[in-house]
Amino acid sequence: MSSEEIDPSPPLADSSAATPPQDVPPGKTPPPPKVWLYPSFLQGLGPDAGFVKLVIAACIVLYIATLVLHLKGIGLRGTLAFLSPSTESIFFVGATGAIPVFQFGRWWTVLSSAWLHGSLLHITFNLLWIRDLAPVVAHGYGASRLVIIYTVAAIVGSALSSTAGHYLTNVPGLLRGAELALGASGAIFGLFGALVAYGQMTQNVAIAKKAFKYAVALFAFGFIIPRVDNWAHFGGFLGGYAVTKLPGLDPRFPETQGHFWVAIACLAATLASIIASIWHSILVFNLAA
Repeated sequence: MSSEEIDPSPPLADSSAATPPQDVPPGKTPPPPKVWLYPSFLQGLGPDAGFVKLVIAACIVLYIATLVLHLKGIGLRGTLAFLSPSTESIFFVGATGAIPVFQFGRWWTVLSSAWLHGSLLHITFNLLWIRDLAPVVAHGYGASRLVIIYTVAAIVGSALSSTAGHYLTNVPGLLRGAELALGASGAIFGLFGALVAYGQMTQNVAIAKKAFKYAVALFAFGFIIPRVDNWAHFGGFLGGYAVTKLPGLDPRFPETQGHFWVAIACLAATLASIIASIWHSILVFNLAA
């Protein structure tokens, strides 16, 4: 049974998505990201250097791919599961959870799974949140650090969910982890965590409170809607918050060329995790046949 991470439509897009926080005390505003750090073809793509477009495009392509892989297995019943890929398809491309990680040793799926989705509603709401939150984080931290935060949060959220799904088998359903999980919600909660940390480090109380309130509300929402991966949400928030405490992630200091190359490494690891999932799946299914 897959555990999807579904969030309601984001209410932030009307205000803070396009502009950086305005109530940071004098002397506390982080320097703007150094656009010259990025290749010329990225410099005109906004403060996120095109990362939002990349995530949206990649998620849509992978979602369509999981549908096409097993057309007869597409789910059409119910609003939450409408146009849901089959279990075989999402496993093939890189879903995570207790089964892939602990039974099949597919540890890399803690990263690949954040780029997959389990239904039309699932991908729609998650991509709306990414479109809304990622530019705000980019304004505060810079595009490269946005990629780093997103990647770390995705890994921590998926890893915590998979571990809980393996070990917490005798607890109530809402407190269990996932046997099979996918979705960007862990990374999205990581962006909330990064914004809370941003507000604390820059003394911007307003943005810290706003991000924390939304995170708490959405976390509570996860206990109401079925098949929501609460451990991934919790882990993602912790990962996004904690990674900003590392040297070099402080938003009060500008990005460097080193951040750019770490971000490239994160994207390369993501691509490698998807390729590894597909290659390993081919081997597994061939052996099973």
